[in-house]
Amino acid sequence: QNQKTKEQIESLLQDGKHRELRERLCCRLSFGTAGLRSAMGAGFCYINDLTVIQSTQGIYKYLERNFSDFKQRGFVVGYDTRGQVTSNCSSKKLAKLTAAVLLAKDVLVYFFSTYVPTPFVPYAVQQLGAVAGVMITASHNRKEDNGYKVYWENGAQITSPHDKEIIKCIEECVEPWSGSWNENLVDTSPLRQDPLKKICDSYMEDLAKICYHRELNVQSSLKFVHTSFHGVGHDYVQMAFRAFGFQPPIPVPEQKDPDPDFSTVKCPNPEEGESVLELSLRLAEKEGARVVVATDPDADRLAVAEQQENGCWKVFTGNELAALFGWWMFSCWKENCSQDADVRNVYMLATTVSSKILRAIALKEGFQFEETLPGFKWIGSRVKNLLDDGKEVLFAFEESIGFMCGTSVLDKDGVSAAVVIAEMATYLQGQGLTLAQKLTDVYEMYGYHISKTSYFLCYDPATIKRIFERLRSFEGPESYPKCCGPYGILHVRDITTGYDSSQLNHKAVLPVSKSSQMITFTFQNGCVATLRTSGTEPKIKYYAEMCAVPGHSDRSMLEEELQKLIEALIEDFLEPAKNGLTWRSA
Repeated sequence: QNQKTKEQIESLLQDGKHRELRERLCCRLSFGTAGLRSAMGAGFCYINDLTVIQSTQGIYKYLERNFSDFKQRGFVVGYDTRGQVTSNCSSKKLAKLTAAVLLAKDVLVYFFSTYVPTPFVPYAVQQLGAVAGVMITASHNRKEDNGYKVYWENGAQITSPHDKEIIKCIEECVEPWSGSWNENLVDTSPLRQDPLKKICDSYMEDLAKICYHRELNVQSSLKFVHTSFHGVGHDYVQMAFRAFGFQPPIPVPEQKDPDPDFSTVKCPNPEEGESVLELSLRLAEKEGARVVVATDPDADRLAVAEQQENGCWKVFTGNELAALFGWWMFSCWKENCSQDADVRNVYMLATTVSSKILRAIALKEGFQFEETLPGFKWIGSRVKNLLDDGKEVLFAFEESIGFMCGTSVLDKDGVSAAVVIAEMATYLQGQGLTLAQKLTDVYEMYGYHISKTSYFLCYDPATIKRIFERLRSFEGPESYPKCCGPYGILHVRDITTGYDSSQLNHKAVLPVSKSSQMITFTFQNGCVATLRTSGTEPKIKYYAEMCAVPGHSDRSMLEEELQKLIEALIEDFLEPAKNGLTWRSA
């Protein structure tokens, strides 16, 4: 019933573009590391009115089977500010259609009356006791994309087997039901409730529980600049700063309000660093603000930059920020815990492609550290299990600037991370330290962890498969490489096949993930490097880290060694020239 997407298919048919029609119509969306995500437009593998209706019908069917009280407990629907005129597709419209499918089947729906940060949906699912929730967002992806992120009753993103079962249910009911197209139901149905005020108030109240130095914050002279990257973050970050006793941060006026075209940045991903933070850094210089916090368009991730004494800006990597958050959250716990608190019951988590710095801190301080597969859906589920077992989880992260401070939201949250960083910077200023100086202290104390992460673009799935299959039969059938250039390989772990040479039975401890490619090499020089495909974009990513023992402080030597190893890894294993891969910088 969407004329724009209907016209797209008709015009492809008229122009005889059969190959493109086949690409659009002969495959379905599948769940990646962040739910369903694709370009907006016509076709069954795109995000549009019909595929969102079909997905929601499948979810309805699956939840009805699993929860006898589904209709009473209800379902949460949130959305960001994305939109595309050419396909008459916006996050709000897709959210209304999601709600319509459920309301037409007499399900109580908590539908936010305005755009919200992604973490508000999992938070609301838990607070309201709903059975599940959906957030319509493509986070930091390019403007053409949108997505459909599903949360289970535990407040974590769905993992297997739920995702596979939901896909089966979607395929069982692809014909829209009567009522599914009625997007006006959110305005007329008595079963629709707006949870905005209740969730906002409750979230800010819970957030204040991880505020440890309110009196310092109130008196602080430190200025902060915040950019919300044309997304949802502005109002919520302002509120979060007030909840911690701060003056609200100075917003970047050109990026403060939602804009689905993200018109001031070449890509809406704060992870890209200084090139996309240009406006906020210039504003900070003008205002005399030393720290910039940047939330991505759906406010679930955080980038941080700090002006150094020489006037240059340091944009921290996700791994560097995690070192600071890990030190901070543990220090605050230690200062505030009861006398009989057992440090062995305290946990921090990271995804397996992220820095091992938390492991180093845990070994020295006595708390527990765990790794999960890439993607916050794995972290959220594991944290919930730990909490149910009576454990205390302080912090979790993934290197792509996703942080979870505390456990009121079982997903990454840029809003809470922004204000925790502000409090940390304020506290450190009182000690005469900058964030960058403290980071050096942390590395001196727990061992330098020098990491580098980047990616190549590859739009051909067959090429990607060939690259990884070559690594699996590098020196004959089923034999992985024994070295990379001059660097000897100690162990190989292949999460796609479930192989791990470091285990006695050669079976990987982490769950097998056949739907994506991921191989990790542990080198004899202490470097760990992973090659994997992105779950949300056409990328081959690489992650490499040198982990030094405490006291081994020749940073430049470590960096040089890491750089040489990465060059060998790219040349020998990825062969970018031969495989037509595009460098990130290009």
